[in-house]
Amino acid sequence: MGYLDNSSISVEAILTKKGREILARGGNLGITKFALADDEVDYSLWQENHPLGTNYYGAIIEGMPVLEAHPDETQVMRYKLVTLPKTTTKMPIVTLPYSAIQLGRDGQTADIVPATRYYEDDAYGYTAILANSNYADLQVRNHNAQSVTPIVPTFLRDDELNRSIVKVGKTFTLVSKDVTRWAGGQGYVTTTLTIIGNNTGATQTIPVYVYKNALHGGGQTPVSQR
Repeated sequence: MGYLDNSSISVEAILTKKGREILARGGNLGITKFALADDEVDYSLWQENHPLGTNYYGAIIEGMPVLEAHPDETQVMRYKLVTLPKTTTKMPIVTLPYSAIQLGRDGQTADIVPATRYYEDDAYGYTAILANSNYADLQVRNHNAQSVTPIVPTFLRDDELNRSIVKVGKTFTLVSKDVTRWAGGQGYVTTTLTIIGNNTGATQTIPVYVYKNALHGGGQTPVSQR
């Protein structure tokens, strides 16, 4: 990865692995849309107290180098720009009723009911990503969304895709598996659950702990209520 300076306007595009495969087969890429992102922007550099006035509030940001195009879609464009109404005063936030999930041995469950503050994700639902399917299963409780296939980027490498589970819906259920072979002396394993709003792109990630023995009090044990 390299950087481009801001001495001239540059447009650079390179193909991802998927794009190169399509061209190698003689296919047509058929590009109809594009996305913009601000991964490299540090907004803490915005200076409202700049001595030269309002025209210079963003001078440092505007002078920063931008990233070169990169073919690995799991490493770039994690922070895409979104279009929201002009009256929007707060960015959408995906919320869950707990900050972590604890499950006991094989078969215990936890229901996942996401919500979005300050905007609407109801029509298109959410994309849920369980990072490690060796420890638990991820099921959709309520599809009822306009799309039943993932419509947002998951930023998973090929090796991560092989062991993760990606589902789209409005509500979900985690079902624990027998983790005895992985738990070792500590008695549990840990992975993550990521929920992405398909309309807003808002994201929330929480840890998931799966124990090799039963937990007192049942299958869904929030660590701390929000």
